Amino acid sequence: MGDFSARLLLARVGDIVVAMDAAAVREIVGRQAVTRIPGAPPVVRGMINVRGELVTLLQGALLLGRAGDASSDDTVVLMRWRGKAVAVIVDEVVDLVSVPDVQLTGREELPGIDPALVRAVGMHAEQAFLVLDLDAVFEPLLAA
Repeated sequence: MGDFSARLLLARVGDIVVAMDAAAVREIVGRQAVTRIPGAPPVVRGMINVRGELVTLLQGALLLGRAGDASSDDTVVLMRWRGKAVAVIVDEVVDLVSVPDVQLTGREELPGIDPALVRAVGMHAEQAFLVLDLDAVFEPLLAA
Protein backbone atom coordinates (compact mmCIF):
# COMPACT_ATOMS: atom_id res chain seq x y z
CA MET A 1 0.00 0.00 0.00
CA GLY A 2 2.90 2.39 -0.44
CA ASP A 3 5.67 3.40 1.87
CA PHE A 4 4.14 5.03 4.92
CA SER A 5 6.20 6.16 7.82
CA ALA A 6 5.66 4.22 11.01
CA ARG A 7 3.13 6.70 12.39
CA LEU A 8 0.00 8.48 11.22
CA LEU A 9 -1.80 11.47 12.76
CA LEU A 10 -5.58 10.99 12.64
CA ALA A 11 -7.78 14.09 12.45
CA ARG A 12 -11.50 14.66 11.94
CA VAL A 13 -12.45 16.92 9.05
CA GLY A 14 -16.19 17.39 8.76
CA ASP A 15 -17.76 13.94 8.71
CA ILE A 16 -14.61 11.93 7.94
CA VAL A 17 -11.38 10.99 9.67
CA VAL A 18 -8.19 11.49 7.69
CA ALA A 19 -4.64 10.39 8.36
CA MET A 20 -1.46 12.28 7.58
CA ASP A 21 2.07 10.96 7.68
CA ALA A 22 3.25 12.01 11.14
CA ALA A 23 6.73 12.66 9.73
CA ALA A 24 5.26 15.63 7.80
CA VAL A 25 3.52 17.06 10.86
CA ARG A 26 5.52 19.65 12.81
CA GLU A 27 3.03 20.58 15.53
CA ILE A 28 -0.58 21.18 16.44
CA VAL A 29 -1.37 24.81 17.21
CA GLY A 30 -4.49 26.57 18.40
CA ARG A 31 -6.39 29.47 16.87
CA GLN A 32 -4.12 31.89 15.02
CA ALA A 33 -4.58 35.45 13.78
CA VAL A 34 -5.22 35.10 10.05
CA THR A 35 -4.23 37.62 7.39
CA ARG A 36 -6.54 37.26 4.40
CA ILE A 37 -5.08 37.08 0.90
CA PRO A 38 -7.10 39.10 -1.64
CA GLY A 39 -8.22 36.96 -4.58
CA ALA A 40 -7.22 33.65 -2.97
CA PRO A 41 -9.58 30.71 -3.49
CA PRO A 42 -11.98 29.98 -0.57
CA VAL A 43 -9.90 26.97 0.52
CA VAL A 44 -7.05 29.36 1.40
CA ARG A 45 -8.05 31.00 4.67
CA GLY A 46 -4.99 33.25 4.53
CA MET A 47 -1.55 33.45 6.09
CA ILE A 48 -0.59 32.90 9.71
CA ASN A 49 2.61 33.86 11.48
CA VAL A 50 4.18 30.98 13.39
CA ARG A 51 7.26 32.17 15.26
CA GLY A 52 8.21 34.57 12.49
CA GLU A 53 7.47 32.23 9.57
CA LEU A 54 4.54 33.03 7.28
CA VAL A 55 2.49 29.91 6.67
CA THR A 56 -0.37 29.32 4.20
CA LEU A 57 -3.50 28.30 6.13
CA LEU A 58 -5.90 25.94 4.33
CA GLN A 59 -9.47 25.06 5.30
CA GLY A 60 -9.44 21.26 5.67
CA ALA A 61 -13.11 20.67 4.86
CA LEU A 62 -12.95 22.68 1.62
CA LEU A 63 -9.58 21.14 0.75
CA LEU A 64 -11.18 17.70 0.79
CA GLY A 65 -14.44 18.78 -0.81
CA ARG A 66 -16.43 18.19 2.37
CA ALA A 67 -19.19 20.16 3.97
CA GLY A 68 -17.96 21.43 7.27
CA ASP A 69 -18.00 24.32 9.65
CA ALA A 70 -15.71 26.65 7.74
CA SER A 71 -15.79 29.13 10.62
CA SER A 72 -14.10 26.88 13.17
CA ASP A 73 -10.33 27.25 13.19
CA ASP A 74 -9.43 26.17 16.70
CA THR A 75 -7.21 23.26 15.66
CA VAL A 76 -4.45 23.82 13.14
CA VAL A 77 -2.06 21.09 11.97
CA LEU A 78 1.26 22.64 10.97
CA MET A 79 3.17 20.58 8.38
CA ARG A 80 6.13 20.64 6.01
CA TRP A 81 5.48 19.72 2.41
CA ARG A 82 8.38 19.83 -0.06
CA GLY A 83 10.21 22.19 2.26
CA LYS A 84 7.27 24.59 2.56
CA ALA A 85 5.36 25.23 5.76
CA VAL A 86 1.63 24.69 5.37
CA ALA A 87 -1.16 24.64 7.93
CA VAL A 88 -4.51 22.86 7.68
CA ILE A 89 -7.57 23.57 9.81
CA VAL A 90 -9.14 20.37 11.14
CA ASP A 91 -12.13 19.87 13.42
CA GLU A 92 -10.09 17.87 15.91
CA VAL A 93 -7.00 15.74 16.25
CA VAL A 94 -8.16 12.21 17.02
CA ASP A 95 -5.09 10.04 17.61
CA LEU A 96 -1.53 9.18 16.70
CA VAL A 97 -1.27 5.58 15.46
CA SER A 98 1.45 3.25 14.28
CA VAL A 99 0.96 1.64 10.89
CA PRO A 100 1.53 -1.97 12.08
CA ASP A 101 -1.42 -1.49 14.46
CA VAL A 102 -3.86 -0.51 11.74
CA GLN A 103 -5.20 -2.28 8.68
CA LEU A 104 -4.72 -0.49 5.37
CA THR A 105 -6.71 -1.42 2.28
CA GLY A 106 -7.17 -0.03 -1.21
CA ARG A 107 -8.99 3.19 -1.89
CA GLU A 108 -11.91 1.77 -3.85
CA GLU A 109 -14.53 2.36 -1.15
CA LEU A 110 -14.41 6.09 -0.48
CA PRO A 111 -17.18 8.10 1.19
CA GLY A 112 -17.60 10.85 -1.39
CA ILE A 113 -14.03 12.09 -1.54
CA ASP A 114 -11.87 12.38 -4.64
CA PRO A 115 -9.92 9.08 -4.78
CA ALA A 116 -6.91 10.96 -6.20
CA LEU A 117 -6.41 12.58 -2.78
CA VAL A 118 -6.25 9.25 -0.93
CA ARG A 119 -3.41 6.72 -0.72
CA ALA A 120 -5.26 4.09 1.30
CA VAL A 121 -8.18 3.45 3.61
CA GLY A 122 -7.36 2.34 7.14
CA MET A 123 -9.13 1.03 10.20
CA HIS A 124 -8.16 1.72 13.80
CA ALA A 125 -10.26 1.01 16.90
CA GLU A 126 -13.29 0.37 14.66
CA GLN A 127 -12.85 3.83 13.10
CA ALA A 128 -12.29 4.01 9.35
CA PHE A 129 -9.89 6.69 8.15
CA LEU A 130 -8.46 7.92 4.85
CA VAL A 131 -4.69 8.15 4.44
CA LEU A 132 -4.17 11.37 2.48
CA ASP A 133 -1.79 11.67 -0.45
CA LEU A 134 -0.28 15.02 0.60
CA ASP A 135 1.23 15.58 -2.86
CA ALA A 136 -2.20 15.29 -4.49
CA VAL A 137 -3.82 17.44 -1.80
CA PHE A 138 -1.27 20.28 -1.76
CA GLU A 139 0.12 20.28 -5.32
CA PRO A 140 -2.75 22.24 -6.96
CA LEU A 141 -2.52 25.01 -4.36
CA LEU A 142 1.12 25.21 -3.31
CA ALA A 143 3.29 24.13 -6.22
CA ALA A 144 4.92 27.30 -7.42
